[in-house]
Amino acid sequence: MVGTQIPLSGHYDYRLVALSVFISILAAYAALDLVGRVTSARGKARFFWLSGGALAMGTGIWSMHYIGMEALRLPVPVLYDWPTVLISMLAAVVASGIALFVVSRKTLGVTSVIVGSITMGSGIAAMHYIGMEAMRLPAMCHYSIRLVALSIVLAIVISGVALFLTFRFRGETTNWGWWKGISALTMG
Repeated sequence: MVGTQIPLSGHYDYRLVALSVFISILAAYAALDLVGRVTSARGKARFFWLSGGALAMGTGIWSMHYIGMEALRLPVPVLYDWPTVLISMLAAVVASGIALFVVSRKTLGVTSVIVGSITMGSGIAAMHYIGMEAMRLPAMCHYSIRLVALSIVLAIVISGVALFLTFRFRGETTNWGWWKGISALTMG
């Protein structure tokens, strides 16, 4: 029958889910380590540390996303359009670069946190939904506008918390390991 919609039932490989979260936390931890270097660097060195941090964090976020997508097992073959996948990776790297730039500044006002969290959260959401658009399968994806909106709001709020924690505790030498771990878990 033309026009009949039959939902696909899938299941998750929880080992891949756990791996995806672990990679995300490691990437966030590494990026947090780079914040201090970006903050103290000047000139070209600052640009290179910022670029490297954005690449590390963005690639980590992107890797977490795609491993998570691979964790979903559907009863149909799923392929990916690589140019679209690379655009989704670029969104994650750019969002990470903006976030690292925001937290590496000397001061962090409320406006900077709001703009940074909106930019980072929107970039992460863009990476996710561009990545979903890269999927090629014999099925149609349907989204609940409420859940999409909620996912974007959550990405922005969590990004704001992570930015604030990163900025707040970046200069501390005592207990920094704990705060960096909490920030990495939040970002992950």
